Amino acid sequence: MAAARAALAPVIGAEAAAREARLMLGHATGWSPAQVAVAGGEALEAGAAARADALLARRMRREPLAQILGDWGFFGRRFAVTRDTLTPRPDTETLVELALAAPFRRVIDLGTGTGAIAVTLLAERPAATGVATDLSVATLAVAEGNAARHGVAGRLSFLNADWWDGVEGVFDLVVSNPPYVTEAEYAGLAPEITGWEPRGALTPGGDGLAAYRAIAAGLGAHLAPGGRCLVEIGAGQGEAVAALFAAAGLDAVAVHPDINGKPRVVSGTMPMRHDPP
Repeated sequence: MAAARAALAPVIGAEAAAREARLMLGHATGWSPAQVAVAGGEALEAGAAARADALLARRMRREPLAQILGDWGFFGRRFAVTRDTLTPRPDTETLVELALAAPFRRVIDLGTGTGAIAVTLLAERPAATGVATDLSVATLAVAEGNAARHGVAGRLSFLNADWWDGVEGVFDLVVSNPPYVTEAEYAGLAPEITGWEPRGALTPGGDGLAAYRAIAAGLGAHLAPGGRCLVEIGAGQGEAVAALFAAAGLDAVAVHPDINGKPRVVSGTMPMRHDPP
């Protein structure tokens, strides 16, 4: 633990180093968080020490801890993570909380990644069904495994699609955490991101808004009257994405903060249709 903290602190900071050292030791030994917390003084069993050293060596190469451990926590569940997926972030839980704040029957998650959003929503709402799309076949395989892991595979179908391509039907909830990092911002991201996570899941290039334009363009055909659309956004994108939603005909367009008070989600509602007399 001390050795891992000392090695990692100059790279990722003391607080993160302490947290990651605990997680790696628990993974190497099979100890629970409580066991890790009270351990100290005794020598590690040789096999566990070797496993812990190997994990630390991988982390020092800036491999993300989630990929090293093989899964990561999100909304109280564990999700498999690979180099074909982004690691689920706590900020995205804001989107899930907002989605769960109103009833829904049928949801589509555009660009699903690990499936964390879609799987969580269906696990929390046992009567709902959904569709999860992604451009990457390898990524969809990870999401399918996570759906099975959490018992929602029978209610969630998967589609290899570029946004709305091949999508049929209407949904009363549309959600997405699309690539939104600008081309300029991408170059400044941490090596754990640029060296290990799929570039296409992070940035569409340019101004970072291409995915929102594509999503907004399909809402008229696929969002049911009274249905909601919620998307995660990056820093400084709230006003632009809200304008795209308004131009697509959505009402009650709003920008919502995350747990740190930063604008994180844009939402809007499709107006109810009124037939002429």
